[in-house]
Amino acid sequence: MSKKVLVITGTVSPVEKSFSLALTNRFIKEYKTLNPNDEIINLDLNKEEMAHKTLSRENFGVYFNENDALKYINQLKEVDKIVISSPMNNFNVSGLIKNYLDHILLADQTFSYKYVKKGDAKGLLEHLTVQILTTQGAPFGWYLWGNHTEFLKGTWEFVGATVKEPILFAGTKIAPISTTNHDEAIDTIADQIIKAAKNF
Repeated sequence: MSKKVLVITGTVSPVEKSFSLALTNRFIKEYKTLNPNDEIINLDLNKEEMAHKTLSRENFGVYFNENDALKYINQLKEVDKIVISSPMNNFNVSGLIKNYLDHILLADQTFSYKYVKKGDAKGLLEHLTVQILTTQGAPFGWYLWGNHTEFLKGTWEFVGATVKEPILFAGTKIAPISTTNHDEAIDTIADQIIKAAKNF
Protein backbone atom coordinates (compact mmCIF):
# COMPACT_ATOMS: atom_id res chain seq x y z
CA MET A 1 0.00 0.00 0.00
CA SER A 2 1.44 3.38 -1.00
CA LYS A 3 2.28 5.99 1.61
CA LYS A 4 2.19 9.78 1.68
CA VAL A 5 5.54 11.34 2.58
CA LEU A 6 5.75 14.99 3.58
CA VAL A 7 9.22 16.47 3.01
CA ILE A 8 9.76 19.62 5.09
CA THR A 9 12.79 21.78 4.29
CA GLY A 10 13.79 24.98 6.04
CA THR A 11 17.21 26.09 4.91
CA VAL A 12 17.77 29.77 4.14
CA SER A 13 20.85 29.03 2.02
CA PRO A 14 20.69 29.33 -1.77
CA VAL A 15 19.54 26.02 -3.25
CA GLU A 16 22.84 25.37 -5.02
CA LYS A 17 24.86 26.00 -1.83
CA SER A 18 22.73 24.06 0.64
CA PHE A 19 24.19 20.87 2.10
CA SER A 20 20.88 20.13 3.84
CA LEU A 21 19.03 20.18 0.50
CA ALA A 22 21.72 18.01 -1.08
CA LEU A 23 21.31 15.53 1.77
CA THR A 24 17.52 15.62 1.49
CA ASN A 25 17.54 15.16 -2.27
CA ARG A 26 19.86 12.15 -1.97
CA PHE A 27 17.72 10.57 0.73
CA ILE A 28 14.51 11.05 -1.28
CA LYS A 29 16.21 9.65 -4.40
CA GLU A 30 17.16 6.47 -2.52
CA TYR A 31 13.75 6.26 -0.88
CA LYS A 32 11.86 6.61 -4.18
CA THR A 33 13.99 3.87 -5.70
CA LEU A 34 12.76 1.55 -2.96
CA ASN A 35 9.20 2.94 -2.80
CA PRO A 36 8.30 4.12 -6.31
CA ASN A 37 4.55 4.23 -5.62
CA ASP A 38 4.71 6.49 -2.57
CA GLU A 39 3.53 10.09 -2.93
CA ILE A 40 6.15 12.74 -2.12
CA ILE A 41 4.78 16.10 -0.95
CA ASN A 42 7.34 18.92 -0.75
CA LEU A 43 6.95 21.71 1.78
CA ASP A 44 9.62 24.40 1.34
CA LEU A 45 9.09 26.69 4.32
CA ASN A 46 10.72 29.59 2.45
CA LYS A 47 7.54 29.68 0.37
CA GLU A 48 5.08 29.46 3.29
CA GLU A 49 3.93 32.77 4.77
CA MET A 50 3.26 31.00 8.06
CA ALA A 51 6.93 30.11 8.52
CA HIS A 52 7.87 33.79 8.44
CA LYS A 53 5.62 34.62 11.41
CA THR A 54 7.30 34.56 14.82
CA LEU A 55 5.18 34.21 17.94
CA SER A 56 5.09 37.43 19.96
CA ARG A 57 2.99 39.24 22.55
CA GLU A 58 1.39 41.26 19.77
CA ASN A 59 0.18 38.31 17.69
CA PHE A 60 -0.40 35.67 20.38
CA GLY A 61 -4.17 35.95 20.13
CA VAL A 62 -4.31 35.26 16.40
CA TYR A 63 -1.17 33.13 15.87
CA PHE A 64 -2.93 29.75 15.97
CA ASN A 65 -5.44 30.34 13.20
CA GLU A 66 -6.96 28.22 10.46
CA ASN A 67 -4.49 29.16 7.71
CA ASP A 68 -1.29 29.31 9.75
CA ALA A 69 -1.77 26.43 12.19
CA LEU A 70 -4.73 24.14 11.59
CA LYS A 71 -4.01 23.84 7.86
CA TYR A 72 -0.54 22.45 8.57
CA ILE A 73 -1.70 20.32 11.50
CA ASN A 74 -4.33 18.73 9.27
CA GLN A 75 -1.65 18.07 6.68
CA LEU A 76 0.33 16.13 9.31
CA LYS A 77 -2.77 14.10 10.11
CA GLU A 78 -3.24 13.20 6.44
CA VAL A 79 0.27 11.87 5.70
CA ASP A 80 2.06 8.73 6.86
CA LYS A 81 5.69 9.82 6.98
CA ILE A 82 7.69 12.99 7.56
CA VAL A 83 11.16 13.86 6.32
CA ILE A 84 12.31 17.05 8.03
CA SER A 85 15.54 18.72 7.03
CA SER A 86 17.34 21.57 8.78
CA PRO A 87 20.81 23.08 8.88
CA MET A 88 22.19 24.42 12.13
CA ASN A 89 21.61 28.18 12.32
CA ASN A 90 23.11 29.86 15.37
CA PHE A 91 23.24 26.53 17.24
CA ASN A 92 19.62 25.56 16.61
CA VAL A 93 17.20 24.75 13.79
CA SER A 94 16.53 27.49 11.27
CA GLY A 95 14.03 30.20 12.18
CA LEU A 96 11.69 28.86 9.49
CA ILE A 97 11.64 25.42 11.10
CA LYS A 98 11.13 26.94 14.56
CA ASN A 99 8.18 29.04 13.35
CA TYR A 100 6.66 25.96 11.70
CA LEU A 101 6.98 23.95 14.92
CA ASP A 102 5.53 26.80 16.98
CA HIS A 103 2.45 26.71 14.76
CA ILE A 104 1.89 22.94 14.80
CA LEU A 105 2.69 22.29 18.47
CA LEU A 106 -0.83 23.02 19.63
CA ALA A 107 -2.50 21.48 22.66
CA ASP A 108 -5.42 19.15 21.89
CA GLN A 109 -4.35 19.08 18.23
CA THR A 110 -0.90 17.44 18.16
CA PHE A 111 -0.58 16.62 21.88
CA SER A 112 -2.84 16.57 24.92
CA TYR A 113 -2.58 16.80 28.69
CA LYS A 114 -6.06 15.34 29.14
CA TYR A 115 -6.39 12.02 30.97
CA VAL A 116 -2.67 11.74 31.71
CA LYS A 117 -0.81 12.01 34.98
CA LYS A 118 0.58 15.33 36.11
CA GLY A 119 3.55 16.53 34.08
CA ASP A 120 3.03 14.13 31.20
CA ALA A 121 1.51 14.67 27.79
CA LYS A 122 0.15 12.32 25.16
CA GLY A 123 1.22 12.78 21.56
CA LEU A 124 -1.63 12.73 19.07
CA LEU A 125 0.42 12.05 15.92
CA GLU A 126 1.19 8.42 16.69
CA HIS A 127 0.56 7.39 13.08
CA LEU A 128 3.63 9.31 11.87
CA THR A 129 7.09 7.96 11.14
CA VAL A 130 9.77 10.66 10.99
CA GLN A 131 13.21 10.82 9.39
CA ILE A 132 15.36 13.74 10.55
CA LEU A 133 18.11 15.05 8.25
CA THR A 134 20.41 17.73 9.66
CA THR A 135 23.64 19.46 8.75
CA GLN A 136 26.05 21.72 10.58
CA GLY A 137 29.17 23.64 9.67
CA ALA A 138 31.19 22.48 12.67
CA PRO A 139 32.25 18.89 13.34
CA PHE A 140 30.01 16.94 15.70
CA GLY A 141 30.84 17.62 19.33
CA TRP A 142 31.95 21.23 19.03
CA TYR A 143 28.63 22.68 20.18
CA LEU A 144 26.69 19.94 21.94
CA TRP A 145 24.75 22.55 23.93
CA GLY A 146 23.23 23.51 20.59
CA ASN A 147 22.15 20.06 19.42
CA HIS A 148 19.47 20.82 16.83
CA THR A 149 19.24 17.16 15.82
CA GLU A 150 18.25 16.05 19.33
CA PHE A 151 15.86 19.01 19.58
CA LEU A 152 14.00 17.79 16.50
CA LYS A 153 14.04 14.19 17.68
CA GLY A 154 12.59 15.08 21.08
CA THR A 155 9.97 17.36 19.57
CA TRP A 156 8.59 14.73 17.17
CA GLU A 157 8.67 12.06 19.87
CA PHE A 158 6.70 14.43 22.12
CA VAL A 159 3.83 14.50 19.61
CA GLY A 160 3.84 10.70 19.47
CA ALA A 161 5.71 10.05 16.23
CA THR A 162 8.10 7.15 15.71
CA VAL A 163 11.46 8.76 14.97
CA LYS A 164 14.01 6.78 12.98
CA GLU A 165 17.76 7.19 13.56
CA PRO A 166 18.56 10.78 12.47
CA ILE A 167 21.27 11.55 9.95
CA LEU A 168 23.60 14.42 10.84
CA PHE A 169 26.10 15.54 8.21
CA ALA A 170 28.57 17.60 10.20
CA GLY A 171 31.66 19.65 9.38
CA THR A 172 30.36 21.22 6.17
CA LYS A 173 32.39 24.40 6.71
CA ILE A 174 35.63 22.53 7.43
CA ALA A 175 37.99 21.06 4.82
CA PRO A 176 37.81 18.67 3.06
CA ILE A 177 33.98 18.86 2.97
CA SER A 178 33.93 22.64 2.50
CA THR A 179 36.07 22.34 -0.62
CA THR A 180 34.20 19.40 -2.11
CA ASN A 181 31.29 19.31 -4.55
CA HIS A 182 28.06 18.87 -2.57
CA ASP A 183 27.11 15.60 -4.27
CA GLU A 184 30.61 14.19 -3.78
CA ALA A 185 30.52 15.24 -0.13
CA ILE A 186 27.20 13.45 0.36
CA ASP A 187 28.77 10.36 -1.27
CA THR A 188 30.89 9.96 1.87
CA ILE A 189 27.77 8.99 3.86
CA ALA A 190 25.96 7.18 1.04
CA ASP A 191 25.85 3.88 2.96
CA GLN A 192 24.21 5.59 5.93
CA ILE A 193 21.61 7.23 3.66
CA ILE A 194 20.78 3.97 1.86
CA LYS A 195 20.39 2.14 5.18
CA ALA A 196 18.12 4.87 6.52
CA ALA A 197 16.01 4.87 3.36
CA LYS A 198 15.51 1.11 3.67
CA ASN A 199 14.47 1.44 7.32
CA PHE A 200 12.08 4.31 6.59
